[in-house]
Amino acid sequence: MNGTPAIPVIGDDWRRRIENLPADVRRRLAGRAEAAPLFAHAYAFHLNLRFGGIKPFELAEFAHRHGLAGLKIHVGDGEEASLNAMSRDDLCTFGEQVRKLGLEIHVETSTTSPDGLSDAVARALAVGASSLRCYPLYEGRISQIISWTIDDLRRLRRYDPDGKLRVTLEQHEDLRSDELVRIVNEVANPNLGLLFDFANMVNAYERPLTALACQAPHIMEVHVKDCLIQADGDGWAHLACASGHGHLPMHAMLVELLLLGQDEAQVLAFGLEEEEGYFAPALRWPGQGPDPFIAARTPSFTEIGSSNLHERLKQEAAAAAAQVRTIKSMLHEIAAEARRRNQSDGHNG
Repeated sequence: MNGTPAIPVIGDDWRRRIENLPADVRRRLAGRAEAAPLFAHAYAFHLNLRFGGIKPFELAEFAHRHGLAGLKIHVGDGEEASLNAMSRDDLCTFGEQVRKLGLEIHVETSTTSPDGLSDAVARALAVGASSLRCYPLYEGRISQIISWTIDDLRRLRRYDPDGKLRVTLEQHEDLRSDELVRIVNEVANPNLGLLFDFANMVNAYERPLTALACQAPHIMEVHVKDCLIQADGDGWAHLACASGHGHLPMHAMLVELLLLGQDEAQVLAFGLEEEEGYFAPALRWPGQGPDPFIAARTPSFTEIGSSNLHERLKQEAAAAAAQVRTIKSMLHEIAAEARRRNQSDGHNG
């Protein structure tokens, strides 16, 4: 963590957490840290996809070069070369090319509305994806957004009757963790779970590890990033930054996520979503009342800024590669600490 955040981020003594684990759990943690399924995330190349002419398959090549397990890509990433712009044949071809690299494909969309979700499911199935992420982007009272999202997600059985896709609902700055859990429980689809984002709870006035604990039983996938937590009126905003240089207890969150699941790891993908420069304002804060109104929003985007475009695009690509190294290093540190504790206590491994 870096500097002083707008809120105190507590509970980040990850080494003490490992020290207090039983030896067999430490051993399990070390193994999972060493084998964590890391995915390239297209948002790490957000500006290059919008302004630099990068095509979706180049993201797959990046994932392959860095020894990652797969690729997470939004249906709109890549402008005229995006999944949204591809024909069914093009989608099938793209999927085959990515799988030839030994990579898994996860598709993302920024809606749960019937038209958008059904189309994203169809594209995900055509490309041979194993997972689809979504989140609501409605204007309305929180109670309305929850109700509409439940209705939307109940349609998943119609869109994917064979249950080929794992579908994750992401906390995306407006809904709180208990509200997301309520949605998943009421939809009651075994293929539906949560995608835990390292920073998005901040805008809903939640602390990172508290949100993680609430969402934990339902977390299937993760977006990994760091941010600076800033005061924003009566709430908290987040400004994304290079991983390891922000206010988030990244080691501590990785430890807790790796510990989920008994015989098998519960978290099936860690998407490396470096978003340096992305800003998200406060959407929830004390004193709003029990059912606040959420104004209309657009899907996430990062401002290009006034700097030299060529240099900014180079910086973004370098940051994406640096995040891979940073997260692999953090996972190595977690595994090494777990093994060191076992050895110092007289246990093997």
